[in-house]
Amino acid sequence: MSHQLTLDTATSRANPTPAPMKRVTVPAIRKRKGGEPLVMLTAYTVRMAQLMDAACDMLLVGDSLGQVIYGLPSTVPVTLEMMAAHGAAVVRGSYHALVVIDMPFGSYEASPQQAFESAARLLKETGAAAVKLEGGAAMAPTVKFLNERGIPVIGHIGLTPQAINVLGGYGARGRSEAEHAKLVGDAVAMDEAGAFAIVVEGVVEPIAVEITEAVKCPTIGIGASAQCDGQVLVAEDMLGLFERTPRFVKRYDDLAGRISAAVETYAGEVRSRVFPGPDQVYAPKD
Repeated sequence: MSHQLTLDTATSRANPTPAPMKRVTVPAIRKRKGGEPLVMLTAYTVRMAQLMDAACDMLLVGDSLGQVIYGLPSTVPVTLEMMAAHGAAVVRGSYHALVVIDMPFGSYEASPQQAFESAARLLKETGAAAVKLEGGAAMAPTVKFLNERGIPVIGHIGLTPQAINVLGGYGARGRSEAEHAKLVGDAVAMDEAGAFAIVVEGVVEPIAVEITEAVKCPTIGIGASAQCDGQVLVAEDMLGLFERTPRFVKRYDDLAGRISAAVETYAGEVRSRVFPGPDQVYAPKD
């Protein structure tokens, strides 16, 4: 089954890449361990995927869409249906980056069999190449189960947003010796289970560096360390679309301000009848 972008450019604003590129593969990501840092951003829509595709090695259809797109209080309410719909859109909007989809809360924790059914559905319905799931050593058997059945997995340790009700907040992890040891153990367990990369989120920097040195697969940092094998951010955060910026985010633009200014200009022109002008209306045929 082909999952190449097939939008009708005569009617769609979302124009496909003019020169399709070969997609990045899971083995290619694994080989980047210790090499050129991997670039990963979240994407939830066709157009954002198109705009980011060429510059990114991986596009993550994150369950952060629950907050970014739907205004939910956390990622916990996100459903498999949401992830499948947005995952398909991102695949349609990209040619180059490897597309990874988050497994939403409740879709994989009960058993490896449940995880396989959920992951298989996501890959079948979207054309994505891999899934990501949260959890450390406790989820290693599930990662191994999926990997042995042809489903590539990215692990996610440290600050795991789906466990916010247990963690009690979004603070950094690894400030105690016990937590330090657990984080390293979680990373090693994920690595040995066959994860082809591990997201390390909200972890005290020296521990993130230690984890990166302890595992054979690439680590993808978010609020961790520049010494990780790659980095990921929520695109809307780094583009400045929200007023609140997490500590670990660098704002590369202020799109919220620019959009607000553009809308204010539009509103003023509408109210003063400047828009639409001669160039935006249709004249009678001669």
